[in-house]
Amino acid sequence: MSMTELWQQDAVELAHLIRTGQVSCEEVIAAHLRRIERVNPALNAIVLPLHEEARVAAAQADQALARGDILGPLHGVPVTIKVNTDQAGCPTDNGVEAFRDRVAAQDSPTVSNFRKAGAIPIGRTNTPAFSMRWFTENTLHGVTLNPWDHARTPGGSSGGAASSVAAGMAPIGQGNDIAGSVRYPAFCCALVGLRPSYGRAPTYNPSTGGAGRPISAQLMAVQGPLTRTVRDARLAMEVMAAGDIRDPKWNAVPFDGEPLSRPIRVAVVENPAGRGLADAVEGVVKQAAAWLENAGYIVEDTEPPELGNIADLWTDLAIDDLIKALLPDIEEHGDEGIQRAVGYWCAGAPRRGPQVVLDALVERERLLRAWEVFLDHHPLVLMPSSGEQAFPLGFDSQSYADYQRIWHAQLPQLAIPVLGLPAINVPTGLHEGLPMGVQLVSRRYREDVCLAAAEIIEAHAQIDTPVV
Repeated sequence: MSMTELWQQDAVELAHLIRTGQVSCEEVIAAHLRRIERVNPALNAIVLPLHEEARVAAAQADQALARGDILGPLHGVPVTIKVNTDQAGCPTDNGVEAFRDRVAAQDSPTVSNFRKAGAIPIGRTNTPAFSMRWFTENTLHGVTLNPWDHARTPGGSSGGAASSVAAGMAPIGQGNDIAGSVRYPAFCCALVGLRPSYGRAPTYNPSTGGAGRPISAQLMAVQGPLTRTVRDARLAMEVMAAGDIRDPKWNAVPFDGEPLSRPIRVAVVENPAGRGLADAVEGVVKQAAAWLENAGYIVEDTEPPELGNIADLWTDLAIDDLIKALLPDIEEHGDEGIQRAVGYWCAGAPRRGPQVVLDALVERERLLRAWEVFLDHHPLVLMPSSGEQAFPLGFDSQSYADYQRIWHAQLPQLAIPVLGLPAINVPTGLHEGLPMGVQLVSRRYREDVCLAAAEIIEAHAQIDTPVV
């Protein structure tokens, strides 16, 4: 195989080529390093390339192959890791100037699981400061651009991961998601972005010294992959979901659940909570529903209970909690972008005290019960990923009116973390050169249901990535 083609292959194919001796791990890594050198200067997706470390790891991987060692499912395959995730020997700077020297001494469970599977970290990807925007820029590393349109956001906070995968720098980008930080960058960059169920993948940064996370992060933040294919998303998620004793929330639940009765009913939500969509987004869900119907699913226009109220509940659960935890650091160390964005958050949802959070937790249980009953009859929900296409760069820090517009569009991103359900963004095509996509949601620990439907949509959409 021509070396220039290796960076275009997905992770499953690369692992197969390596395992069958058609290419070496060193060849695969070299091809991706060259791709990084070619396209990353324009995109600024990878802010810490790991050329030497990756080359050493690739040589060791080839030696293991020659010895006949048992190989992991991602043996020799490159991955990118987000700068808010501990990777031994690298700074966990979270896009903040003041944290640039916070070098991690240990791997997080996410990185450890990738290494155990044979994957090779090839670079660290950009985030917004404190990883708390849907736009990826900071004063430490600069702005990350969208390979499809340099004037549009690649999403956030895993925007560097999305840009790197969409441009062929690696087939898998690690991300994390509390309010859409995996699914939204996937939407913006025409990728598959899988947010797993709460408790599916272990999460812990040893660099915190064992400190607990805010309650909202404990309930809603998860680790998930960004990939160019659905089969890569499944493989990457299975690897990331391996247990780790350092996360007491992790649950050992089989990745494939009990077979569902057929045909599967899909609840189709074209206009979530009736709050309106941009013209470009209208019809995308209807097209995806038609593809699923042709594949044998029963599609029905029906909305799960109180979708708008659930999205609003994200604010009740998270704003007071996150602002209390982050605001002092943001005021002291945050760049202008995050300070302005958080200022709009506070204006839109003033802090109201702990009783609001306690009441929101009560509501969360009621709503999750209602959804579980609904999903027992409709095991799959199909809805937009966002109410608008990728926003212009820096749009969230320009005015309060722009902030409100973004928050309105992100209802589908906000609702799902509240419930802790699995969801996947799958691209459906392009509109005027910008990616479009839909979101699929299912019951807890039924990522397999989302992935199976996503494969059908993927087969029809046939998005041409990586972007060349």
